[in-house]
Amino acid sequence: MRCPYCGSTNTQVKDSRPSEDHTTIRRRRICADCSGRFTTFERVQLRELTVIKRSGRRIPFDRDKLMRSVQVALRKRPVEPDRIERMVSGIVRRLENSGENDTKSEAIGHLVMEALKGLDDVAYVRFASVYKNFREAKDFEELIGELQGDEDEGPMIDNATDE
Repeated sequence: MRCPYCGSTNTQVKDSRPSEDHTTIRRRRICADCSGRFTTFERVQLRELTVIKRSGRRIPFDRDKLMRSVQVALRKRPVEPDRIERMVSGIVRRLENSGENDTKSEAIGHLVMEALKGLDDVAYVRFASVYKNFREAKDFEELIGELQGDEDEGPMIDNATDE
């Protein structure tokens, strides 16, 4: 592992711990040349995923890019980082378990929207506005109307009382 401070490859692992959900290993490292300390994370990668963009261009799947886009949608929202990490890990796991190496960017966007809808309504609307390329206020109104419609379809409670 290359030291982020001096660029040396002469680094040593000082401590390794699994994450809470046991999907990553956190490693504390030290550089033998500059004594810099840093942390790395190791994850299992089941397959090499490729994203097919709307233009038809193919790019390697980047988990960090997915995480950044989710974090932008969740900026200043009261959602714990562990929940965000579990959500992104769940999306990646679904993509890897699909059996397909190639995934359309629309499918990834749909998975993110589905996950955000259950996590935070504001983040869901933020992400949708970019993902669906909203151009006017009416687009927001329609999406919020759908959200409210989903809430209205929840379990019905009979408020009738026996007299």
